[in-house]
Amino acid sequence: MLSLLALLQITTTIQQMITACVFITRMVYVWLSCSCHLQLPLWTPFCLWPALTTLYFSPPLPPPVPTSGIGYDFKRPLYQLREVHLRRYNLRRSALELFFIDQAHYFINFKKKVRNKVYSRILGLRPTNLFYFGSRSPQELLKASGLTQRWVYREISNFEYLMQLNTISGRTYNDLSQYPVFPWVLCDYTSETLDLEDPAVFRDLSKPIGVVNPRHAKDVREKYESFEDSTGTIDKFHYGTHYSNAAGVMHYMIRTEPFTTLHIQLQSGRFDCADRQFHSVAAAWQARMESPADVKELIPEFFYFPEFLENMNGFDLGCLQMSQDSVSDVLLPRWAKSREDFIRKHRRALESEHVSTHLHEWIDLIFGYKQRGPEAVEALNVFYYCTYEGAVDLDAIANETERKALEGIISNFGQTPCQLLKEPHPPRMSTETASRRQARMDTLPPNLFEHLNKLKAFVEVVSDGVPLVQAVVPRNQTRSFITQGSDLLVTVSANGLLGTHSWLPYDKNIANYFTFTKDPTISNPKTQRMVCGPLSPGAELGPRVLVVSSDGRLLFSGGHWDCSLRVTALNKGKLVGRICRHIDVVTCLALDLCGIYLISGSRDTSCIVWQVVQQGGFSSGLNPRPVQVLCGHDQEVTCVGISTELDMAVSGSKDGTVIVHSIRRGQFLRSLRPPCEGCLGGSVTELAVGMEGYILTQTVVEGQGTRKDKYALHLYSINGKRLASVSLEEHVTALYMVQDFTILGTAQGNLHIRDLHSLQPIVSPLALKLPIRSVSVTKESSHILVGLEDGKLIVVGAGKPAEVRSGALTRRLWGSTRRISQVSSGETEYNPPDTARK
Repeated sequence: MLSLLALLQITTTIQQMITACVFITRMVYVWLSCSCHLQLPLWTPFCLWPALTTLYFSPPLPPPVPTSGIGYDFKRPLYQLREVHLRRYNLRRSALELFFIDQAHYFINFKKKVRNKVYSRILGLRPTNLFYFGSRSPQELLKASGLTQRWVYREISNFEYLMQLNTISGRTYNDLSQYPVFPWVLCDYTSETLDLEDPAVFRDLSKPIGVVNPRHAKDVREKYESFEDSTGTIDKFHYGTHYSNAAGVMHYMIRTEPFTTLHIQLQSGRFDCADRQFHSVAAAWQARMESPADVKELIPEFFYFPEFLENMNGFDLGCLQMSQDSVSDVLLPRWAKSREDFIRKHRRALESEHVSTHLHEWIDLIFGYKQRGPEAVEALNVFYYCTYEGAVDLDAIANETERKALEGIISNFGQTPCQLLKEPHPPRMSTETASRRQARMDTLPPNLFEHLNKLKAFVEVVSDGVPLVQAVVPRNQTRSFITQGSDLLVTVSANGLLGTHSWLPYDKNIANYFTFTKDPTISNPKTQRMVCGPLSPGAELGPRVLVVSSDGRLLFSGGHWDCSLRVTALNKGKLVGRICRHIDVVTCLALDLCGIYLISGSRDTSCIVWQVVQQGGFSSGLNPRPVQVLCGHDQEVTCVGISTELDMAVSGSKDGTVIVHSIRRGQFLRSLRPPCEGCLGGSVTELAVGMEGYILTQTVVEGQGTRKDKYALHLYSINGKRLASVSLEEHVTALYMVQDFTILGTAQGNLHIRDLHSLQPIVSPLALKLPIRSVSVTKESSHILVGLEDGKLIVVGAGKPAEVRSGALTRRLWGSTRRISQVSSGETEYNPPDTARK
């Protein structure tokens, strides 16, 4: 399934004829040659070569030798293949869509009967990370996924559920005629303020967009009832246009390439008349209210991509006929202060209580039982017959001219999604009902960021007197029956001491919903595990040079004297890898959320992207051959970030610049220079990349003489637009981004939680009064883990003291006082010392 992380990669396509050949490499090549379409922005012929371990995409030449590394345009490791979906193209079941674990996806259309052969060949290679769906229909896939139940119980958002429904029903960013479809959710685009508590500001989701204005219902019904086709080919319909088609997508995305070029091609080499272009959100809604012929729904970009509303490329889109106003950026509703504010409020509207209560009614119309048949007729929801699967059989049309004409109609007119439900979709639980259900089940910890007014800090002593420089719960751990559901919490102290503790984030009998079992090897000098190797002069162990693999099996470390990047197995503390490719000390490391790629930065001013090797589904080391070597800085690289899903590697340097490269091709994308006060340049000391592509940096301008250092935070969008900047009174030593928040740990001993978009404080800082060395958030967003200068681990959670029964719990679980000393139920609240270390 597509996730939000993949949506920010704006992908559009032109259908291209290519030749695809499939072979399996063992001792003998097995060939399968076929004609197919590959969706790419450029008109370039390709061949698909599924080999034993790699998918090769190359020009239609003899097959490349897999060991040579040449002869292909690009390749994808087979172990990264996550899903293969059977797809439609022009209403024919002839396509495949390949999804990879880094969210990349490819849509390929084959000739008749070839698709299933290629599908079988790929499955026969047994990709290790492939989710096998068999030949399940979209209806069966939805039922087996459990997504509907999760949405009803409010375990996933409205946005995520709609994206999943689109993906399962065959909607894809790789085919403009099957682009994902989203609803208009608001009807008020003229007020000064937007009150999401007022039902009057929302569109009626129980009706198709063509009859949201009730005055249109009579005309639409009469049109359906009076229509007759003398040939008997065309069925009755309510609307002669469709709510989602290629022209509609280009209409909304006209300011963004390559949609601009596609629009110009569609309009015979010019822009369409300015009055017919998407120039105002309010005007677009008004057009739906004035005419039942305009039935375009929205696209997902309305809920996450503010750049499509801006004419960044300065296209001459013409002038409106009546006012003679030039068309440039999209005019926003008065309640939106900026494009980013519009997207944020629009997304909030989608997730509002009113939309949550009625969204199932819109799902019935688009994906459900009101899509076809008598229910669709009654709901005034019948479209032109060519938009429905099964309405025409292209392969049965012998006349090539007639077949191509019909293909063009289907491609440009739009296609109705696969019908997923044939019974009414269940409504979503209200917030109160879902909360009561959760309280009865009592199985999940509270989300820390939903209870920011109830924060409490608890203390665990890990390495008394030695700074705790890393504390993290890896995100993708595989549990076993031995650990009975507990996770691994990895700690690293400044002296290199490793700890692998047991972490249980929830128990309904515990005040702050966690159980921490201290690693007994830490206290015994004979069993202690250490990070191997001496450090370079001037380097120290810290969160910048320490990264734990996503499954908690490996520790990657930098800062070593020999300029190496080292890999340590956490279970035994044994060095399992040592790579020397930088020519100076490794100063910073970062791992992507997928656990696929690691990026390292160095004093040699370069960055290197590495691939994490997987064996049996577990991280086992690093491929010694770099994926990319990235250059561009003039001074030492101080901090790095990476997002495989968004194909971006980000680095900050002492030279005051932030540089963004692509991962797959290593291309330079942009250079950012955060503003600094005065004429002196600052250095970038901290950097984080969010799940939606936000880039957050801290800059430091060193004071001259008696002047103090100056600190500032800067937030950038995925496309390099500076969204916010704030000056700071404290030096940030640890930075973490999650959801709509950023967590800052400072050298002055304060833990700050700020709004990500404005960078303004949300709650008063938590005074820990000792320098903070590391900050992380557990994967359930239930706790913040903070490492302090004195070796203590601070666990911040939304505790409930009235529920404390932990004393009895620990005595029941552990009969001896010796074991009790190793197990903590978070009973000890943190009382910071009166004086902080400077």
